[in-house]
Amino acid sequence: MRKSHPVRRAVLAGAATVSGIVLLLSLKPASDPGSASAAGGAAPPVAAQSPQGGRGAGAGTVTGDAARTQYGPVQVRVTVSGGKITRAEAVQAPKGGQSDQVTADAVPKLNRAAVAAGNADIDAVSGATYTSAGYAKSLQSALDKAAAAAGSAGREPSGSGDGAGGGGAGQGTQVLTGDAAQTQYGTVQVRVTVSGGRITDAEALQAPRGGRSDQVTADAVPKLNRAAVAAGNADIDAVSGATYTSAGYTQSLQSALDRAGG
Repeated sequence: MRKSHPVRRAVLAGAATVSGIVLLLSLKPASDPGSASAAGGAAPPVAAQSPQGGRGAGAGTVTGDAARTQYGPVQVRVTVSGGKITRAEAVQAPKGGQSDQVTADAVPKLNRAAVAAGNADIDAVSGATYTSAGYAKSLQSALDKAAAAAGSAGREPSGSGDGAGGGGAGQGTQVLTGDAAQTQYGTVQVRVTVSGGRITDAEALQAPRGGRSDQVTADAVPKLNRAAVAAGNADIDAVSGATYTSAGYTQSLQSALDRAGG
């Protein structure tokens, strides 16, 4: 019987060793993803989401129609970005004599008011009623053009196909007003519509008038409009008998096209 004791002790020792190993393995801490996040707090986000408030809203500078007032024309140019007015300036305002002082005082206030309001519903500046009214009118026309341009930019061009053409790909329609050009007989100002890099329409917003000028303007301006569309640039011939009007037209047309290029 004594000879069997060592064998029994060996068996018991082996069983104890196995039990000890199993016990140690059962006490090893878990390392699954769930316990890791619980220990270290919330897991970091995969990626930050960018705000979408200004998505698709581009920036553009638009010049309103010149508004005639008792003391001279007023014309406003605005920069619109993300649907908001970020800058406003008067490219034309009454000048000469007392008007210089009134304009110097009123126009900066009107510019700030336009940016603050974000629309043409602004109060008139005291002592500059006519200038304020003209400013608001020109400002509204600029905002109307900006809205129209934004609407046309959001529409997919009709008839466009993959790989078709390419000359005007990605180019929307722009309505651009040139600077007013002063001539011996009056002011000439041109507005053009540019689509796909080409002039599709041209018109004179201002032209000499009164007396003989009415007849000259009525004859020359339609010819100049057609010439601008046909040429596609400001390199057009002067209309016979309307040299000054033609020169002013060309000057204003070129300034409008320069804006399109910018």
